[in-house]
Amino acid sequence: MNEQTPSQRPFKVACPQCGTSVTWSSDSLYRPFCSKRCKLIDLGAWADESHRIPGEMAMDESDLDMLIDQLERGQSKN
Repeated sequence: MNEQTPSQRPFKVACPQCGTSVTWSSDSLYRPFCSKRCKLIDLGAWADESHRIPGEMAMDESDLDMLIDQLERGQSKN
């Protein structure tokens, strides 16, 4: 018998883009994705802000300048 123990079996994950089973090893160039295509689709979703990490929006430079001006004048932002 040539049964593998759980630690000897290759670890498999689902591609986050399409769900295809991917072996987690150094041979899997695009892991956790199954292919370059899936990896690029995911990257594109981050670039066009379809994927986001929840939280408050970051202040842009004009908001920071206004906050600094208010603080220098002793006013609080409401």
